[in-house]
Amino acid sequence: MAARKRGARRSAKTARSDREDDARRWSQRVTETSNALDLEPSVFTLRDPTEIARSLKRSADGSRRRKSDPYRSAMSMLTFYINRAGSGLSKSRRRVLERAKDRLRALYGRAPKHDEARPRGRGARR
Repeated sequence: MAARKRGARRSAKTARSDREDDARRWSQRVTETSNALDLEPSVFTLRDPTEIARSLKRSADGSRRRKSDPYRSAMSMLTFYINRAGSGLSKSRRRVLERAKDRLRALYGRAPKHDEARPRGRGARR
C-alpha cells in the first residue's frame, strides 16, 4: 500500500473527531484554568441549591481575577457548567442547578427569572 503523501487531506470523519476532541479539551481547560473565579472544590456536586449559590457568591465576591461584576461571573460559571453537562445531566440534578440560579439571583437582590408556581420547560402551557 502506498504511503500517504505529505500534506494529503484527512478523512472528514477523522477531522470531525479531532474537532470534537479539541472542543472537549477546550471545555476542560476553561473549567480548570478560568480567570473568572476560583471555585470551591466540588461546588457543583452539592445537593442543596442554596449552598451552591452561597459558594458561588463567596467565590465571586472574593475573586480578584474576574473581569465583570460578581453576579455575572457567578451566574456565568453556573450556566457554563449546566450547558457543558448537556444531556448527561439527570433531570433531578438539572433541577437542583436551576434552583441554584434562582437562589443566586435572590442573594444578589435580582428579580427571579420565572414564577415558581408556573410549570416550565417543554410541555408547559403558556
